[in-house]
Amino acid sequence: MKKLGVYLAIFGLGSILLNLIGREFIIMMWIDLWGPEVGWLIRIGMIVAGGAIMILAPAEAAASSSTSSEDAAASDG
Repeated sequence: MKKLGVYLAIFGLGSILLNLIGREFIIMMWIDLWGPEVGWLIRIGMIVAGGAIMILAPAEAAASSSTSSEDAAASDG
């Protein structure tokens, strides 16, 4: 899940940087159809959402080890 947050934040930051030089990701061209202000809000929102996912998502190693412990306990039962 943390990877999703990282990708979302990087994609938002990349979109901002490309927009500053007059370019855009092809898949993100629809953002500015509602105006530049909304486009900026969406880009910043992507970065904030990505950061929130990175912070709030449980560590992948801990999540996988707890799942294996539960599976082992269930099979012992």
